[in-house]
Amino acid sequence: MKDWLKALPKVELHLHIEGSLEPELMFALAERNGIALPYASVEEVRAAYDFSDLQSFLDLYYQGMAVLRTADDFHDLAIDYFRRAQAEGVVHVELSFDPQAHLSRGIGFDVQIEGLTRAMRHGEREWGLSTALIMSFLRDKPAEDAMAVLEQAEPYLELIDAVGLDSAESGNPPSKFTEVFARAKALGLPRVAHAGEEGPASYISEALDMLDVCRIDHGVRCLEDQELVARLRETQMPLTVCPLSNVRLKVVERIQDHPLPALLDAGLKLTLNSDDPAYFGGGVLDNYLACEQAFGWDKATFITMARNAIEVAFMDEGRRQVLLAKLDDYSQAT
Repeated sequence: MKDWLKALPKVELHLHIEGSLEPELMFALAERNGIALPYASVEEVRAAYDFSDLQSFLDLYYQGMAVLRTADDFHDLAIDYFRRAQAEGVVHVELSFDPQAHLSRGIGFDVQIEGLTRAMRHGEREWGLSTALIMSFLRDKPAEDAMAVLEQAEPYLELIDAVGLDSAESGNPPSKFTEVFARAKALGLPRVAHAGEEGPASYISEALDMLDVCRIDHGVRCLEDQELVARLRETQMPLTVCPLSNVRLKVVERIQDHPLPALLDAGLKLTLNSDDPAYFGGGVLDNYLACEQAFGWDKATFITMARNAIEVAFMDEGRRQVLLAKLDDYSQAT
């Protein structure tokens, strides 16, 4: 089953590119930029990847991204991820990035965009990947900051495929960003948001009602509200679920405790993703493998997950039909 899952055409919809920073690259970029790290070795960094909750992860996440200074750094970060992803059978990647976390360090928006989009073009040429770019707002910062970033992004809108909402969820409801997302909608940008990871099911409802999102990132706590579950089922609102992330951040204790089977039984439209692969124990393939081992899902279930992701991805319709045909061919051949 491992070889079959590896060759299965997979799509990554929920990927924070800063969260793909492997310790080896962190050290290389630190050396290139003359930055002193608080770790003596790669092994010491990996040992620090033991989180008690979302906040303890975010503390390390923001510390790690301090090595990203130049357009080349952002380019190399994304290329490093693309190389691993395509080797795992990924055919389309949607990169979320956190411009505020870099702007606050004095790294210009143009530097971030130039490095990431150059890498995206390289990934398309080198490996035949299709890619999309999601600009995420930090929900633990004031909404005014997010609005300012959206204004700063306006000259680059043709390079941005959607906006998102991430970072510390508790105490930062989606409703805080109603005006920002309304402005993004007016600019023609699709919208996604993290909701129902550590936050309550009501945050999912808020993201739907107040942010008018087309996808929910995580969403696993929807099961606490059966009316919401019915709504998600009826609308087939996609959930970009990240099981290994949920285990590492103690949303659930063990993969076997994950609500994915219950979400599946409820008839929800689910996709499997890696979230922050460098920190959470692996990429998309590892998440597929973990589910196979924990839940014993058959090939048809994984085909459905892969098809769901293609159907709701930010890509042109021609590419969507190509990938759906590729998936159908693979399904019939195996």
